[in-house]
Amino acid sequence: MIRDITIGQYYPADSLIHRLDPRVKLFGTMLFLITVFSFRGIAGFLLITVFLAGIIRLSKVPFRYMIKGLKAIWVLMVITAVFNLFLTNSPNIIWQWKWLRITEEGVYTAVKMVIRLIYLILGTSMMTLTTTPNELTDGLEKSLKPLQAIHVPVHEISMMMAIALRFIPILIEETDKIMRAQMARGADFESGNLIRKAKAMIPLLVPLFVAAFRRANDLAMAMEARCYRGGAGRTKMKPLKYATQDRLAYLTLLAFLAAVLMLRRFDLTDVIVKCFSIGNRAN
Repeated sequence: MIRDITIGQYYPADSLIHRLDPRVKLFGTMLFLITVFSFRGIAGFLLITVFLAGIIRLSKVPFRYMIKGLKAIWVLMVITAVFNLFLTNSPNIIWQWKWLRITEEGVYTAVKMVIRLIYLILGTSMMTLTTTPNELTDGLEKSLKPLQAIHVPVHEISMMMAIALRFIPILIEETDKIMRAQMARGADFESGNLIRKAKAMIPLLVPLFVAAFRRANDLAMAMEARCYRGGAGRTKMKPLKYATQDRLAYLTLLAFLAAVLMLRRFDLTDVIVKCFSIGNRAN
């Protein structure tokens, strides 16, 4: 399961999404997250699904590789579904046993929240899978450049965020190595109750934190040995410049946002329910 985490990893490919400016992908990811928590009804869900499927197809990243990243959050999805399923109050009760009850609104809310969580992971993974850490750093710095007017250290913030994302796959690989080494020495991370599993994680967490601090110290020493002193006066090997495809991507994203906001007012679910109600009354 540790190797199934795809956030922070880069998948090399020659695709239209890979060639886009990182600023476009940052803006697109932010806009997609807004639409995921804005859609309401079947029409908005279908539009977001078609849009995400098209982006995955254009990126040439294998769909199985992206789905693999959902295995690491299945527990979170189950908890989200259970809480929304049993804790949503509504008079439309489907099943009830003592104080436990399942309502129609609870089922709808649980399904909607799980879908939003899945799309959240897929949309975020798409940005990191198609953007190298250097491009991501340059894109963040360029996007946040107006904040320099109020003396915000934009370059340092961008560098820290990019390093944090880059450390995710490194720490995942380190965790997998430590787990294999501990299991070869007889450690058991699977059996037992929750408390026993938590205690079994201690031999894993201690060397993991030690390795993380060691890598951070080595990185700091390497940057200092190369006379790194921040972003003042630094030049770029590959300056970011917008191309025609980037401008078309911006227009497509804005059109997508406008379509989702329009469909938010036109809830197809309510229309279908009303049609069924009218049909039942006619019969």
